[in-house]
Amino acid sequence: MAGMRGKQTVRGMFQSMAVILVAAGVIYLFVPHDENADPIKPVDYGVELVTAQRAAPYPVLSPKGLPTDWRPTSVSYERRSGDAWHLGYLTPEREYVAVEQSTSAPVTYIDEVTHGARDTGAAREVAGRGWQRYEGPKYDALVLREKGVTTVVTGTADEKRLAEMATALRPGEAPTPAPAAPSPAAKAPGA
Repeated sequence: MAGMRGKQTVRGMFQSMAVILVAAGVIYLFVPHDENADPIKPVDYGVELVTAQRAAPYPVLSPKGLPTDWRPTSVSYERRSGDAWHLGYLTPEREYVAVEQSTSAPVTYIDEVTHGARDTGAAREVAGRGWQRYEGPKYDALVLREKGVTTVVTGTADEKRLAEMATALRPGEAPTPAPAAPSPAAKAPGA
């Protein structure tokens, strides 16, 4: 009798597995999928930019005037982590470029966001400012140290693309407050 129960358990397991495989096949057939579609979806970073502009103690930078084939892919602002602003992009060549800003200690912060890139001792003038050139095994970077904030343009892209991003960076514009609506009790002039 015990041998019979063991055979039934194994048979039940195979039957259950067959039902699951059939269900998975049906789902696969009816769920639309396009192998040619680009899996990387651009992000809209407008809300995060406004949030960072309001909270950060420095002018938050974002690119203005980049060609449309540059695609934003990631964004974050972390007040507790040194007021860290991050905005990641893919270049037309599908290389990664990120804008990183923080009030954290520059040496530690630069090492963290560049994944260990080191100062080459060379400077590059970009948009009238002297950026330090960093090179690393994973990312290269352009670094701008200013009073109270370190700005890093880093990624897998070449120096030309890093400089293109650095050139496009502009301080975000403060949000314009909405005009105050007149109160219902207010009287129009001459009334």
